[in-house]
Amino acid sequence: MRVSVPATSANLGPGFDTLGLAIRLKNQVIIKPSKFHSVSLRGEGSNNPMLKDNNMFIAIFNDFYHNLCQKRRTFRFEFINEIPLSRGLGSSSAVIVSAIASAYAIEGIELEKEKILNLALAYESHPDNITPAVMGGFNVAAVENNEVKYINKSIPKELSSVVVVPNRSISTNLSRKTLPYKYSKEDTIFNVSHSSLLTAAFISENWEMLRVASLDTVHQSYRMKQMPELFEVQKIALKSGALMSTLSGSGSTMFNIVYSRESKKLEDALKKKFPHFRVFTCPFDNNGVKIEI
Repeated sequence: MRVSVPATSANLGPGFDTLGLAIRLKNQVIIKPSKFHSVSLRGEGSNNPMLKDNNMFIAIFNDFYHNLCQKRRTFRFEFINEIPLSRGLGSSSAVIVSAIASAYAIEGIELEKEKILNLALAYESHPDNITPAVMGGFNVAAVENNEVKYINKSIPKELSSVVVVPNRSISTNLSRKTLPYKYSKEDTIFNVSHSSLLTAAFISENWEMLRVASLDTVHQSYRMKQMPELFEVQKIALKSGALMSTLSGSGSTMFNIVYSRESKKLEDALKKKFPHFRVFTCPFDNNGVKIEI
């Protein structure tokens, strides 16, 4: 059995803990019956032995699998990771979603995606990453009575993402601690209005509106100060054709949307200016979690 989950970019500027989308950069796990438990890891994180020993996937998988059946079975887990770790591209959400989906699929239980999403909420209380990880595409999500309420929109091929992954991370916990305890009425209204405008731009496919709609006063500048060169990444991206340029999650990745026909120009400009960062073009993912048996 093979389960794949796409990377995600959350917040998208003003949509703090609310907006997110999926890109075609995937973590996969292949699960095979085995006489004894074993784990192999390729790709991102393969040089970190702690990921094998302290595997969050195995812990969550076992939680669900042992609740579903009383059988004692052992498996070989083969992880193929494309999502950079601790860079704000939803690597933790991919682990959570794939572990839950795998536990049910290995027992032949077909779950609706909404069920997977709401089970994942127990491990990740913010729906902006787990929703696109499950559903793919662009998503507006909120939690009501311990259930994710969302609206999903596919992203057309005329758009691509250009992703800038710095050579160091920003701690999510430390990143949240940099945020103000209180916000002014003006900043709050600014973000509500721009988050609403950004949502409307995606739903109506008014891509020229993204540059204005993606502006934020609540979290980005506070977080980006931990890595000041990110301000220059944003400036160069917008100058070189990006429709929007935002901090991905809590960082450190910068996420850019561009017309597909202009993605090479943007990628080249960012690579030239930031040779010590990873810069690549990536299409969007409209499928979300995928299970192949």
